[in-house]
Amino acid sequence: MKKKQELCLLPVLVVACLVSIMGGSPLPSPILIGPEKAYLNSKVVFQCRSPGSPPPNTYELLKDGNHLVATSNDLQDDQSATFFLKISVTSEGSYHCRVTAGGNMGLSGTVRLQVVIPVSGTMVTSDPDPPILYEGLRLTLTCDVTKGSHLSYTWFYNRQEVTSSPTSPLTPLLLWPVGNTLVVERVTTKHAGNYSCIAGTRMQTNSRFSSSREITVRVKAYLSVPQISFTISKEGSSYRGNVTCRSSRGTPPVTFYLFLDDKEVGSDVATESLVAWFPVAMVPGRDMGAVRCTVESDAQRLTSRPLTLVVVPVGGSPKVDVEYLYRVDSKMVAARLQCLLSLGTFPFFSWSLNGFPLLHPSEGDSSHPSHALADGGRTLFLTEITLEDSGYYRCRARDSYDVTSAWVESQPVLVRVTEVATTTIEVMAIVFCCFLMLTLAGGVACVMRMLNRQRDIVASSEQRARAANERRFSEHFCIIPDPLSLSDITTRSGVKQVDTSCVDSDVENQTLEITI
Repeated sequence: MKKKQELCLLPVLVVACLVSIMGGSPLPSPILIGPEKAYLNSKVVFQCRSPGSPPPNTYELLKDGNHLVATSNDLQDDQSATFFLKISVTSEGSYHCRVTAGGNMGLSGTVRLQVVIPVSGTMVTSDPDPPILYEGLRLTLTCDVTKGSHLSYTWFYNRQEVTSSPTSPLTPLLLWPVGNTLVVERVTTKHAGNYSCIAGTRMQTNSRFSSSREITVRVKAYLSVPQISFTISKEGSSYRGNVTCRSSRGTPPVTFYLFLDDKEVGSDVATESLVAWFPVAMVPGRDMGAVRCTVESDAQRLTSRPLTLVVVPVGGSPKVDVEYLYRVDSKMVAARLQCLLSLGTFPFFSWSLNGFPLLHPSEGDSSHPSHALADGGRTLFLTEITLEDSGYYRCRARDSYDVTSAWVESQPVLVRVTEVATTTIEVMAIVFCCFLMLTLAGGVACVMRMLNRQRDIVASSEQRARAANERRFSEHFCIIPDPLSLSDITTRSGVKQVDTSCVDSDVENQTLEITI
């Protein structure tokens, strides 16, 4: 077939060569105008213009090089031709226009046409399916269509558009769409919600879109270790206990099991909460055994610590412990009174001031607005201490589950407004400065005393050295206190002997002669 087409084009090439040899000139390049995208089964228009071409002109619309699609003749100097095409699957390709006039030929540029299949049947699929998964697992959502091409996708989470903008309110969720997929590597409970997508083709005119239904993603939280507790109540002359099993974290539905001395005695399915209650037999003062509760989901099974079912009746002698609270400036602002009870698992407390009871919150509003109870009535706070609040306080207690039980009462404790014997910061600063000055003065006095003592020691040493030098000098030389007078000189033979007792032994036999 290809060889036949080449043989058909051979005469055309021969004619073109002859025209060129005879001196013919080529036509100006024609202009082809047509769409770049078109919907399947739609109609489009291609227009070929060849300005400056004298009639008659022959216009040919070619596809993918040399495939002739349509032909049009211009006999009235219109210098253009219009081609109407119905788009099919095979219509996609490259189109150009060829114009022939008076033996001359011109070729236009290429127009690339893409066939677009309209989108329909958009839906969101998930992995895992159904979209129910635990924290930390991977979630993949895909925007699928029944048919469509040249599509773009937009994702929505709880009807908010998911974008890659850093200012988007959904950025902390790390939702990054890639093509027709939305992947969350490690889901958290914040990723739970409704997801949807829109698939569409954007055209210069007549863009088409198809939206999916919302798909609900559920993210389950892992369970926490259950906590176990119990209460007791009196029904007529008998008592009944109520054991509570509770998990602070997790996603229902879950199943709770109760074990008494390692034997299962009850179970309950919690569909909307994470708590279950189990009735048990109770007798005050008797050990009823050890209970444990277990919580189970489709991924976990956790057991609580054991709890001994023992109810100790209230007894012993309560004691009131008082603690005063002060401000920075050492002014008393409040007092805390605690009722210390030695025996009692479920006590009910009551307080009195100077013999007048202070109402419990369960009994009505207190007549003293400055009083506040805490820790189940065990602690009494005096938020304002005035003369009216000063006095003797008592606490008493009984079993909370039995209104007929006996009260035990403490001794009265005096609470009154007192000024604490502490100093302010200013006084402490003054005292510290005075102490510092005294320390400096004492230090200076000690230094002066040490210097004076050192000076005395030096002077004494100099005196002792001078006296020693004088003694050594007197041992070698005779000191004549007064000069000799003429009357003291005797002229026997013209010589007078002088006392030489002070002269050293090596010269004691010598005489001193004085000649006048």
